[in-house]
Amino acid sequence: MSTIFDLSGKGKSAFAAPQWDVKDYDPVPDALCDDGVDLIEVSEIDVVRHYTALSTMNIGVDTAMYPLGSCTMKYNPKINERTASLDGFAKIHPLCGDAMSQGALRLMYELNEYLCAITGMSAFTLSPAAGAHGELTGVMVVKKYFEHRGENRRVVLIPDSAHGTNPASVTMCGFEVREVPSTPDGDVDMRALRGMVNDNVAAMMLTSPNTLGLFDRNIHEIADVLHAGGALFYCDGANLNALLGVAMIADMGFDLMHINLHKTFSTPHGGGGPGSGPMGAAGKLARFLPAPLVAKKNETYILEYDRPDSIGRVHSFYGNFLMMVRAYTYIRMLGPDGIREAGENAVLNANYLRALLADEFNAPVKRICKHEFVINDSGMPNGVTTNDIAKRILDYGYHAPTVYFPLLIHGAMMIEPTETECRNTLERFAETLIRIKKEAAENPEMVKSAPHTTPVKRVDAVLAARKPVLQWEG
Repeated sequence: MSTIFDLSGKGKSAFAAPQWDVKDYDPVPDALCDDGVDLIEVSEIDVVRHYTALSTMNIGVDTAMYPLGSCTMKYNPKINERTASLDGFAKIHPLCGDAMSQGALRLMYELNEYLCAITGMSAFTLSPAAGAHGELTGVMVVKKYFEHRGENRRVVLIPDSAHGTNPASVTMCGFEVREVPSTPDGDVDMRALRGMVNDNVAAMMLTSPNTLGLFDRNIHEIADVLHAGGALFYCDGANLNALLGVAMIADMGFDLMHINLHKTFSTPHGGGGPGSGPMGAAGKLARFLPAPLVAKKNETYILEYDRPDSIGRVHSFYGNFLMMVRAYTYIRMLGPDGIREAGENAVLNANYLRALLADEFNAPVKRICKHEFVINDSGMPNGVTTNDIAKRILDYGYHAPTVYFPLLIHGAMMIEPTETECRNTLERFAETLIRIKKEAAENPEMVKSAPHTTPVKRVDAVLAARKPVLQWEG
């Protein structure tokens, strides 16, 4: 496809500046008219067509099913975008003060209350800008809690089925990571856990449901073992989509958690952001949450900075506000019954799709799943791999599922259909995967050389990682 530079031509113009009645003011500065500056000259329609065409070259959730496991790439209702674009939200300045920000502060305050009601946590901070940032904030709270108690615990336990950002967040806070093994059927190995918990363990971080898409059947026992040893229990809530309105995180024994608003509550996801990762805490830990928090006093909403035990700021201003507006809209539109229905349908869709594929693909763990499930390339004919399957799926107009993760499953394909896909879409997706397996048996080179229909064909991923091209040479 042509670049925007290829479309440039002398004399083309994308705009016409009005006549100005202000002396000595030029809407187009002289610097931009300098012959030494390589500026493109294109018409407005060329610009519109060029970037519209670019937008159709990739697969997105608005164009096709996007079954990325552990990422909840659900459809984003367009009303979310309308509310986020309202002038009172989109044009508010973070320095305009509490008195001029009552609507925004009320929205943040009520969103906090909704998140507490959904999870059972006592308080939330909306400051973290993404899920991993929420994790980091949570681990900082853990550290502050033990410092406040005069304890110097140095170890955080993380199961081998956790999200990859968990150990990174722990390490950044100066803790030592120790991996807890899973049993063959996907639960935490309780015998191993009991042998690891001691007075040097500060916390355990558990992704719930885990990255196999499974709810740990020992959840209360895990909490009891940790609490008996004086440790805290942290929930990576990135997979909260599976539990919405059905189960409360606090009832499982968790002391802290983060939520990915850009996954669970339908705000835009992918492309590098923006995200939002509110972090919630049980009562005894709420005092350590970062400042400021939104509070309500005498029917007035304020930002509360006077928090002597707080870990301090974790984000400039108050987080990614327009992501909060979108999540607030989603929650208000659905209500309690709709929130529960979303969680139930996410689980139903995943299990239906899992059942459609059960006779054709290997499932390393054969259990009822929650919102996602894992299959792999074991038994694929002619040496066709997970990578080959993922590339071939693109030719059929679907985004590939998450591949080679979780790491404890060889050749993993982690699939999450979300609650927003209909039965027909799930059946067509299953038919596509089964068709690809048949191609692998009858015409393996077709699969091994895929994709064939995308603008960019198969690339050498290893070479791209080791020798990336970091600048364009026109």
